[in-house]
Amino acid sequence: MTPEQFRLYGHRAIDWIADYLEHPERYPVLPRVQPGDLTDALPAAGPEQGESMDAILADFEKLIVPATTHWNHPGFMAYFGISASPPGILGELLAAALNLNGMLWKSSPSVVELEQVVLHWLLLWTGLPQDWFGVIYDTASTGSMHAIMAAREFIDPESRLKGCDPRLVVYTSEQSHSSIEKGALAAGIGQERVRRVRVDAEFRMKPQSLAEMIESDLAAGLRPCCVTATVGTTATTSVDPVPAIAEICQRQQLWLHVDAAYAGSAMVAPEFRWAYEGCHRADSLVTNPHKWMLTPVDCSVFYTRHPDVLRRAFSLVPDYLKTAEDPRAINLMDYGVPLGRRFRALKLWFVMRSFGREGLAAIIREHVRLAQELARRVDADPCFERTAPAPFSVVCFRYKGTDEENRRIQEQVNATGEVFISGTVLNGRFTLRLAVGNQATTMAHVQRAWELVKQALPAVT
Repeated sequence: MTPEQFRLYGHRAIDWIADYLEHPERYPVLPRVQPGDLTDALPAAGPEQGESMDAILADFEKLIVPATTHWNHPGFMAYFGISASPPGILGELLAAALNLNGMLWKSSPSVVELEQVVLHWLLLWTGLPQDWFGVIYDTASTGSMHAIMAAREFIDPESRLKGCDPRLVVYTSEQSHSSIEKGALAAGIGQERVRRVRVDAEFRMKPQSLAEMIESDLAAGLRPCCVTATVGTTATTSVDPVPAIAEICQRQQLWLHVDAAYAGSAMVAPEFRWAYEGCHRADSLVTNPHKWMLTPVDCSVFYTRHPDVLRRAFSLVPDYLKTAEDPRAINLMDYGVPLGRRFRALKLWFVMRSFGREGLAAIIREHVRLAQELARRVDADPCFERTAPAPFSVVCFRYKGTDEENRRIQEQVNATGEVFISGTVLNGRFTLRLAVGNQATTMAHVQRAWELVKQALPAVT
């Protein structure tokens, strides 16, 4: 491809993106395809000879787009939003052009140093301790796995040489994300050693139950290792009582990890920082700018106040990667499993500079306002009930009928193609779940979702 051809097709691609972001609702939010449709529509083998970009772009529109669930659709309210804003998309484009690998400072100073700068900005914007060390991974699942590995190193330094002590135990709540259990598995801690701590009526971890579990395990000769608290659980966005949990961890000398993958972005608005109370005492914390900070996926931030422990857990430097020591030349490969590292900080830098803290805070405030308005409408309707508090931008509610009727409501709503909502199970009952988080979502879209829910009633009752 010549530079002239690249300009031609680059302009076409940018024009397509601009049109898409201007009116994503022209597509159904959920694709009207069946499993295997796209596979069957594509050739069984790649071409022997190169094809024209005209043909490739045509097939993108003809085959790929119709098989796409549109996460940038304003009616996407099923999972936590991962809106890709125009500044973030431009940052991603330039990162792809530079094609850097930030494994070492020497391999790309800009990757390493910009990452440290934007992560310090984020600490300042969200009120976390300014001396914490941060790195960017792909997702919070990876971040939480690294937290558990660091906790293993913290409690049992011999595990790096001899393998995981089978007596190590990890604690998390019944409402925590499945990635915590997966992280324990990756660290060599079996499912039998992952304790699910009971939650209260508002789906928050019970500190007393946690303390009792730890004491029981100690009496049995086991080795408590790590506790994960959640600020904004996946199902209900509940906030665990971090101060009380931190007190227990300090008393027992356990690693405290905080999963703030969703709600951490909200802390750019100071009125939501109540949810970070006690988090300054955590040993590690993860938050995802790609969830609620308009940064294209993937971009997950991991912080720790023990970078030395994280480095001890993962640093392994072969001769061909050894470089001169310098206290300001951070080698990011020493702080995790990945050797190769994409330039994820560039798109986050674009977003933070383009919107500013107050611009992002205004969007988050509006999303919370929309969710609170929906919660009020649910509360006022005698046919429906809310099933969990709504501290942020997620509302859990259900029709006062059977689980099957609520499942059919979800199916009817999603079949319209206008909106996409999810479901969960709370206290043994199936519950509808609507999450506001896309940049383009307005009150009109939330109102339409509520109308579709109510319109589905005659068909399911």
